[in-house]
Amino acid sequence: MSTQPVDGAALLNEVEAFHRRFNAFPSEAAYVAVVLWNAHTHLLDAFDSTPRMAFLSPEPGSGKTRALEISSTLVPHPMHAVNASPPALFRAVADQAGRPVILFDEIDTVFGPKAKDNEDLRGLINAGHRRSGVSYRCVGDGGAQSVVAFPSYCAVAMAGLGSLPDTIMARSVIIRMRRRARTEKVEPYRTRVHEPQGNALRDRLAEWARSVREQIEGVFPEMPEGITDRPADVWEPLLAVADAAGGDWPERARAACVELVNAVSTDDRASLGVKLLADLRDQVFPGETAVSTVEILHVLNNLDESPWGDLDGQPLAPRRLSRMLKEYVTGQGKPIAPRTLRIGGQPTKGYHRDDLTDAWDRYCPPPPETPVTSVTAPAAPTLISADAVTEASGRNRHTLGSTGNASGHE
Repeated sequence: MSTQPVDGAALLNEVEAFHRRFNAFPSEAAYVAVVLWNAHTHLLDAFDSTPRMAFLSPEPGSGKTRALEISSTLVPHPMHAVNASPPALFRAVADQAGRPVILFDEIDTVFGPKAKDNEDLRGLINAGHRRSGVSYRCVGDGGAQSVVAFPSYCAVAMAGLGSLPDTIMARSVIIRMRRRARTEKVEPYRTRVHEPQGNALRDRLAEWARSVREQIEGVFPEMPEGITDRPADVWEPLLAVADAAGGDWPERARAACVELVNAVSTDDRASLGVKLLADLRDQVFPGETAVSTVEILHVLNNLDESPWGDLDGQPLAPRRLSRMLKEYVTGQGKPIAPRTLRIGGQPTKGYHRDDLTDAWDRYCPPPPETPVTSVTAPAAPTLISADAVTEASGRNRHTLGSTGNASGHE
């Protein structure tokens, strides 16, 4: 006896409607992403990777926990991991037959500024992004210990205040939650009443997943223009689910992908080193060939909304600037390092544009557009030249006034 095939698009519509009853997400794209993430947890072994879902907000009371609660009713083997120890998580994930979907609430207590180091958990979340990911641990007592490779591949959703470590952010779909406005109405969530309703949808998602697994496995969906590298890895499973569901989900999924990827700021995507390179390019070196270390630090440490004035309670100093830049290399393959420069007729330590351009091209996003691009051709050189001369003159005065004979400074 043949069974009626499951209408994937209609089922995802029902899952979305279930979320909308209890969650006030910040955008249509957020609903699309969360529904596709819920569905993909039933198809993990059909993909090479699994994106992390991160519900983040600047303040409490923004609906993050509720988002995890509703998702927990829709995914297989949910495991709420607020108080779970790393060894317990390693062993739970290694049980592939009952592999959980890990739901981390209050993730800021794990990785936030007041938290202690949690490199084991960070390693598990990062390694578990890939199907081939494993975590190596010693098992046994004393001299009888042996190294065991624990499979780490699993789906993870997180909720917390603030941000996350760069490596986890790069592997996540970010939903920026906000407090519900008075005009946004949702139903009160009652576990005894509504959890069975979510579980019924979960079971139907599992049935649909079994029916489309062969269709999805080994297929690489077409990515929207401009979505490459890590964002493509993150969204590939979600787009594959949308394509298998059909209806308007493929189009909605790609629109959501572009919107949510573009909504992640450069600061969220970039490491501290890349932020340094970008600020040097955009704030320090425009119109300059060489700038003294003293002037670089003066500009960086006084930038609004930048981290340089308060790095672990201290402003950026010459030694740390040098150490950070030496992680990158020049076009000739040598570490970026300070040179002895002659500015205003006096020797001083600083950095030359030629040593930085290769790193800027490789690591930094395109520079922001400036009003100069809209100036008519005859006027632009005059304005740029005048500004550059004035700025350079002021910098030279500041450098010499601050350092005197600065040949010993970095």
